[in-house]
This record gives sequence, structure tokens and C-alpha cells, in this order.
Amino acid sequence: MVLPAGAPTPGVVSRLTEVASRIANLPGAGLLTVVASVAVGVVLANFLVRLIGRPVARRVSRQSVAQTIVRGVRAGTIGAALLVGLSAAGFQFEELLLGTAVFSAVIGIVLAPLVGNFINGVFVLADQPFEIGDMIELEDGTAGFVEDITIRYTKIFTLDNTFLVVPNGTMRERDVTNLSAEDERTRRSIDVLVTYESDIPEARRRIERAARDCEAVIDGGPDIRIGVARYMAGPDCRLHEFGDDGILLRLRYWVKKPYKLAKIQSDVNTRIRERLGEPEANVTMAYPHRHLVFDDTSGVARVDAGAGASGPGDRTASAAATPDLTDDGPPGSDRSGDDASAGPSGGGVPEVDRDDSGDGRTER
Repeated sequence: MVLPAGAPTPGVVSRLTEVASRIANLPGAGLLTVVASVAVGVVLANFLVRLIGRPVARRVSRQSVAQTIVRGVRAGTIGAALLVGLSAAGFQFEELLLGTAVFSAVIGIVLAPLVGNFINGVFVLADQPFEIGDMIELEDGTAGFVEDITIRYTKIFTLDNTFLVVPNGTMRERDVTNLSAEDERTRRSIDVLVTYESDIPEARRRIERAARDCEAVIDGGPDIRIGVARYMAGPDCRLHEFGDDGILLRLRYWVKKPYKLAKIQSDVNTRIRERLGEPEANVTMAYPHRHLVFDDTSGVARVDAGAGASGPGDRTASAAATPDLTDDGPPGSDRSGDDASAGPSGGGVPEVDRDDSGDGRTER
């Protein structure tokens, strides 16, 4: 029999088969096969990521979705290599399926939060409430930039130079304010309380001028459209309500960038205080006033002149020193029985009335 050119001889084939059989019978050969398969899968995954990374980034406009696709390709390649290695090592997948069926309840309870985060991560990527690079604010006041969005969690780089990692299950349950989605211009408001005696038109003009003096505030231009409505782009101060302590003026202004809102509001407040504090402004900032009124016609003070005497009609010192606040009539009117009859001879308790006439005399 003539063999084709370049074909291995039967002796070589049998020898290679024998070597492979001996390697397979070595202790730990199955583990080495799995490790080698995974290593090959990692190398192949890195090659595929470099190959498809740029085309995916160009075709997919959202950075978070593009990163998720690349990560999915990497994880899928390594997972496929792991399955190939297990199959080559002789692993029986029927046993795995049987074990999964037996422990499915336990695995479901343990992995429920993780699975929930995966599902919510898909919704976050599909709903597009925010994107990498957007500035967001959580319901607890935490503000920062979205650093990364994965299938399990969202990473936020806060304004305090710290990282906040929030699971996607928790992220979808929170109220998230996106401050830089599409249009970065953000409207803010400041309330100013002035007295009723102030020049209200002048106060409104000065407050609007104070906001225009800030460089970060939009001082005019075309109206800004929100939905079907249009709003004035420049600062606008309006009379909001009549309060108990003064007239409440509300300033609304637009900020060009939402990244330093606290500093911008502080600058606007400072300029408002300076504008309204000028003498020619004829504007006074109001604050609550409280007047305490004491009724000097109520109550009668009693003095026990015979506190040391003993007798059935004498009063004790503690009772005599207590003012009587249950006055049934104006000073000088007749009082109840024992009070009216008490005197120097009745119990040693003289009655001293408050001076209501204003002439300095005390009526007994």
C-alpha cells in the first residue's frame, strides 16, 4: 500500500495516541486540561476585544452599552473555553444538571439578589436614565458623575472625591436627578423676604441685576424650551406671596453648567445682599419679629404679715407667698367669703391690691 505524500505513518499515529493516553492517565491531568483551555480562552478573548472594540464603539453611540457588549464577548469566550476544557477532561454535564435540579431552591435563594441586579442592570441600560459622564444627584443629596455602568452596579464619582458603588437593584428604586442630560443648562431659584414698606419694583430690579452680574448665570438670549413651554433665559424675579413677616420675592435664573451649583448660588446670594444693602435702594430685608405682651392688670399679690403666728385662721408662709392668679374681677371688687373677712383680727392676712391708678398709692 502506498501512502500519500506527507501523510503520517501508522506507527507515528499509534505512538501519538499512546502518549496522549499516558498524559490523560497522569494525576491531575484533567485539571491541567481545564486550566490550559481557560488560558487559551483568555488569550483569545483579549484578541477579540482588541479586534471588535473600536468598531463597536463607533457603531454604538452609548458608551455604557458598548462597554457591556465588549465585556459580554470577553466573558462568553472565556466561558466557552471553560466548557471545552471540562468536556475534554471527561466531565459529565448530566451530573451537573442533576445537581442543579437538586439544589435549585438553595441556589435561587442565595443568588436572588445577584440575579435581580443583573436584570435591573439590563433595564438601566435599556431605559437610559443616565449615561457615563452625566452628573446626577440621588434622593439623599449625594451628587457626582457617573463613572461606570455595568450589568451589576453603577459606579458614581462623588463631588467629595470618593467612589460610590450602587447595585443596579437599588439604583432603580431611588429617585435620580440627571443634571446634565442633553441640555446642561439648569434652573435654580432663591427666595428673598423684604418688608412691606420696601420699594418692591426696585427690589425686583436689583435682585435680577445681582444675578446677571455672575458670569456663570445666563443673563439673556432666546427663551429656553422645556417640553411645549418656553421660559425666559435671563434672571426673573417675581412677587411670590405675602407672608406674615414680609413679601416673599422668588428669583429664578439659569446656570450654564451644573457642576458648581453651590458656589454659583453663594455668589448670587452675596450680590443680592450687597445690592439690597445700598442706602439708595430703599429696600429692607425682613426677618421674624416677636413682641411679648404682659398683662399688668391680672392677678393679686398677697403678703402674710403674720407668718410666724399660730392659730386656726393663720395661713402658712408658702401659701401666703403664692400669688393668686384666679382673680374673679377687677382690683377693688369684692372677693369670696374668707378672703373678704380676713384682716388684722381675722387671720393676720392683710390684703394688698396692685396699684392701678398710676398715682403711686396702694389700696388696702
